Amino acid sequence: MSRAANSVFEITKTLGADDAARIKRLLENGVKLPAQPRVLDELRQLINRSELDVRLLARVINKDPGLTAMLFKVVGNSAYRQHQPFDSVEAVLHAVGVSQTFNLVQAIALSGMSEIKKNRPVYEAFWARSHAIGQLAMLIADERVAVCNIFPDQAYLAGIFHDCGVPLLMQRFPTYCAEMKLGAPGIWIDLAEEDRKFNADHCVVGYLVARHWHLPEFICDAIRYHHAIGELGQHEARSMVAIVQLAVDIHYRDQHIASPEWERVKAEVLPELGLSEEALPEFVDIVLERYHGTSEA
Repeated sequence: MSRAANSVFEITKTLGADDAARIKRLLENGVKLPAQPRVLDELRQLINRSELDVRLLARVINKDPGLTAMLFKVVGNSAYRQHQPFDSVEAVLHAVGVSQTFNLVQAIALSGMSEIKKNRPVYEAFWARSHAIGQLAMLIADERVAVCNIFPDQAYLAGIFHDCGVPLLMQRFPTYCAEMKLGAPGIWIDLAEEDRKFNADHCVVGYLVARHWHLPEFICDAIRYHHAIGELGQHEARSMVAIVQLAVDIHYRDQHIASPEWERVKAEVLPELGLSEEALPEFVDIVLERYHGTSEA
């Protein structure tokens, strides 16, 4: 058995029997996990050295101009306003932190990995949505860090990865976009319909990708349960799921569209973030003001 196959096998052992069987079927039917870009392997090796050399890390990141440009865009988020402006990748690494920057680079790398020839507009809209939710999650985490102890880089990583199973299912199933009505305003994936029509669960696929990419375990769990916060109990991923869910809702509000899920989850999300329904509108205004200030900068 190859190292990659063994890795997937080990990951599926962390899932329940039903989820593991579903993943096995999907992989056998041609769903392909995206390999990590070489830049991440190089960075991980450098980070694991006994002596850290920020100049070498910056040099590796700079080898990928697209990734570097996106990194500067992400750290332009007002969650990092105390460190701005940045004039080099080395400055980002020093100010934001090595592990935090690596989290951001992982998230950026994922969105540039796979290509889809069909349904290209839907695919591009999907990643635009993911980046927006990632940016909003960063700001929520920054505002509520004293309550949740979740940091902006972690929230951005979860925001980008939370639905990463979707493009893999788009690639595998030609009718997935149409059947799931992707691209229709105010509509997102119905998990029961997804399971019935494709015998698949994008949350479980996303969890598999996150584990395959060696994301922190609590972020992997947040991806797995981002539609099921009620199943987490006091799990450490619960706050992350709450941040992602609120980021999704704010994203919908910003488009003046009702969130299809908010009414179901708000009673668990808001207390987890130390917010009340009465305080929510003001909090949303603060986040959106910062978000649009970042977007327009």
